[in-house]
Amino acid sequence: MNNAQHAPLARALRSRLGSENVLSAKSDLVVYECDGFTIEKNRPDLVVFPRSTRQVAEVVTLSNQHDVPVVPRGAGTGLAGGCLPVGGGVIMMLTRMKEIVEVNLRDRFAVLEPGVLNLQLARALAGTGYHYAPDPSSETACTIGGNVGTNAGGPHTLKYGVTVNHVLGLEVVLGDGSIVRQGPVREPVGLDLVGLLVGSEGTLGIVTKVWVRLTPDPQAHRTMRAIFDTIDDATSAASDIIAAGIVPAAMELMDQGILEAVEAAFHFGFPLDAGAIAVIELDGPAAGLDEQQQRVVELCRKWRAREVVPATSSKERELLWRCRKKAIGALGRLSPSYCIQDGVVPRTRLPHILRRIAEIGKKHQVRIVNVAHAGDGNVHPIFLFDERDRDQVARVLAAGEELLEECIACGGSVTAEHGVGVEKLKLMSRLYSAADLEAMTRVRAALNPTGRLSPGKVLPSPDGPPIERTSPGRRALP
Repeated sequence: MNNAQHAPLARALRSRLGSENVLSAKSDLVVYECDGFTIEKNRPDLVVFPRSTRQVAEVVTLSNQHDVPVVPRGAGTGLAGGCLPVGGGVIMMLTRMKEIVEVNLRDRFAVLEPGVLNLQLARALAGTGYHYAPDPSSETACTIGGNVGTNAGGPHTLKYGVTVNHVLGLEVVLGDGSIVRQGPVREPVGLDLVGLLVGSEGTLGIVTKVWVRLTPDPQAHRTMRAIFDTIDDATSAASDIIAAGIVPAAMELMDQGILEAVEAAFHFGFPLDAGAIAVIELDGPAAGLDEQQQRVVELCRKWRAREVVPATSSKERELLWRCRKKAIGALGRLSPSYCIQDGVVPRTRLPHILRRIAEIGKKHQVRIVNVAHAGDGNVHPIFLFDERDRDQVARVLAAGEELLEECIACGGSVTAEHGVGVEKLKLMSRLYSAADLEAMTRVRAALNPTGRLSPGKVLPSPDGPPIERTSPGRRALP
């Protein structure tokens, strides 16, 4: 749309939401042209800030009347272009809907608006004996609504599961502006529509309330770091630990490349000549944890761990997790730009996929460093480059595509927790059959009949073919 085309919609939105909740100036809109997947950018025509479910429904209804797409957005920490405004339209910011509506410890649930930060919820639950288990590494900034949209995970989902395992119910505005509530119930009755909506990246509806499950705090922790000379040894140890029947709360991997940035940022004392470091945490009843820890140490030593060092205090444990969770933020020390991939393979294939990542990096002349949720086979190779260089961007995109195709070949998937967004749209036809994609498209058409909610995401139709990349950081719009 040009200014004249979207002016009537802007006036209508301002009359419903207030002028302070509608942005249309180019200098304001540029902030919302991408999410954490900065390779792809496009500026929206309007940005709105609803404060209630009713206002969300009004925005959807008005946008339908003006034939304008709507894209919901939280904190913008997504890494696959899930809130990219393909073709322009309205970005619906849900960050002002940030109330913790209810915390019910007796029934072990909380009711949240979508703009509630993970950290905000964690602080509200501190000292209650309960916590919300999913813990994305961006938990200090990311929102519950965004977690629901991408089915976010995090280090501790190895034992506790991803977002969908902790969502009991949803209030959602559908594509026609109607408001529906699914749940909350302990187990779904009939079709699991909550499970369908979680991970749909705003293409089936806009989440306005979330009922989340609260988990009792574990009685005790045993946290350790294991130092390996090779990444092969580290991944083999991780596979053996799971094979031994031990399910750690978390089992994270950082390779030599990323240790340079982490150590410079946090000065933890990581040896920079290590091939990889595994952060392993056990939790649960105190009885038996020491025996589990000893078994983990034995398995790490079987795979030639240089040393296995336990955290000796809660402060040291906290620092160790800060190093892991903030590892991505430290990468600015290594490169002006980076792109984080998200693939998953059977955990026994971890040594293979990490070897292939190194080979792919050499082939495309792209430096790649790695963090991984090693316990569940989820790899996050990080491509270091300069987005101002067209050739580097092209090589990064080619390397990322080849990597994800290898994940599929290993029996894995193109995403474990970041979502499909626009980044992986082309790969969906390689992961699923035409019949599978047609079935998914019919579901989307039933809940989003106009196709105006988050068009151009997740599924390759009916929104047309994937947008062709034309230059670093830009897409040619249909």
